[in-house]
Amino acid sequence: MKRKTKSIGLCLLLVLALLFCSCQTSAVKEEQASADPTVTAAAKDSADDGNTKDSSEVKEDNSDKEPEYIDEEYVDEHYGSDEEKEDLSKYKKKSSSSKKSDSKNSDSKNSDTEDADGTESNGTNGNESTSSGEEASADNYYTDPIPEGKPDPVEPQDQTVDSSKQLTCTLYVECSTILNNMGDLTEGKADWVPSNGVIYGPKTVTFSEGESVYDILQREMKNNRIQMESQFTAMYNSAYVQGINNLYEKDCGQWSGWMYEVNGWYPNYGCSRYQVQDGDNIEWHYTCDLGRDLGAGMS
Repeated sequence: MKRKTKSIGLCLLLVLALLFCSCQTSAVKEEQASADPTVTAAAKDSADDGNTKDSSEVKEDNSDKEPEYIDEEYVDEHYGSDEEKEDLSKYKKKSSSSKKSDSKNSDSKNSDTEDADGTESNGTNGNESTSSGEEASADNYYTDPIPEGKPDPVEPQDQTVDSSKQLTCTLYVECSTILNNMGDLTEGKADWVPSNGVIYGPKTVTFSEGESVYDILQREMKNNRIQMESQFTAMYNSAYVQGINNLYEKDCGQWSGWMYEVNGWYPNYGCSRYQVQDGDNIEWHYTCDLGRDLGAGMS
């Protein structure tokens, strides 16, 4: 009898202990839920869905993300069009009162010549032209005043070529100044210097009315398989000849490069702005001293 009573008492104590633990666990959960309302909401969603996800998980906010599909209208609105091209109409003819540059704009530049941003092939035989990244002002091409009696430049975008009218001029390309400065010549370039310094001509060539000095040089070098490379410089709105026959600026000293002469005058603007006239005598010379060795010193 005593043993039976003792067993009943132990069972009652066990039941009371289980009830106490259950109540304590519920109280702890209620306290945690009241302290973190997000947990309650997450737990409720989990219970409704019948899933066992962690109640502390927070959904990723994709409201600021771009849509996976972007149509053309969206691209134009947010990024602009990739097909925009340079508007050549912004270039205007430079008046004689325009701002002077640091040096005359012949085809021999100083040591600060910048590299081109892109390269565009002009055909075979190594003839190339490039375009610089310089910005041009709407009314300033950095041209010094044109001497009285000398022709004004004609902007490339204003050039009108009439192939029905064929004219003639004389073209001559030489680098004899290098022969007197072989010690300054870049290693490996000696083979490109002719023994008499003459690379081309003098030769009478045919051209179309309205063409520039640059047009004629580029065509003749290509037709005669003579390497030539140039770049377009927006600041001067003109092409600049970097190399002929693999002889480049600075190949024979810091102040070396190519200059052009028309009828005994070294123009102070780029070769693609000089419109050739019938009977003109065009000469290209390599200078090793910024034109001083040619009698055309630059300021």
